Amino acid sequence: MKKIVSVLLILTLLFAFSACAKTGSEAETTTSDTMQTASTTSAPEVETEPSSEHKAVVIYFSRAGEQYGVGTIEKGNTKIVAEIIADKTGADLFEIEPTDNRYDLSYDDLTDYAKQEQKDNVRPEYKGSIDLSPYDTVYLGYPIWWGDLPMIVYSFLENNDFSGKTVYAFCTHAGSGDAGTAGNIAKTIPDATVSDDVLAIAGTTTQNEQDKVLAEVEEWLDEIK
Repeated sequence: MKKIVSVLLILTLLFAFSACAKTGSEAETTTSDTMQTASTTSAPEVETEPSSEHKAVVIYFSRAGEQYGVGTIEKGNTKIVAEIIADKTGADLFEIEPTDNRYDLSYDDLTDYAKQEQKDNVRPEYKGSIDLSPYDTVYLGYPIWWGDLPMIVYSFLENNDFSGKTVYAFCTHAGSGDAGTAGNIAKTIPDATVSDDVLAIAGTTTQNEQDKVLAEVEEWLDEIK
């Protein structure tokens, strides 16, 4: 009888050990498969939306001092318009300033000097520099001198890369309007898109009727959007 009990006890222990060993093996295999699956599954790609922000800059040349029809002024006509545009659009500002005092002349002397610069096709030097690469839109401002851009503005246009930019011109004048200067700008920077919708404001208006200037700027900005 004792022998039978001993045999049964041994068989029971062997069966229990075999079952435990099988369960442990299955668990190990399942864990291994899970780890393998996790290691070969790539992370989902995250799509990023391109920025819709278009950066703009107002670049201008302006001159104070004695002016036609308004006497001696402390802030140039074109500068007044440039600052309004920058304020309304949130654009940055860059002023084209000569390295010397070549334009510090009386009005009559300046007209003669500007005409000679134009005749000689000179390229006056200007102060500082600006990196245009972050900007999509350029507002370009200048006074009309003898039916054209001041030669210092040509200096700036030729020294900088306007590729892919959209350029909107604005000018101040003494009765000539924009004088067709958009075409001259387009020829000088052919890799840019130059709008032919030029904002032209009389110098006397910029000094004496700034509410009107503000209204004209706002209307122009609405048109070119």
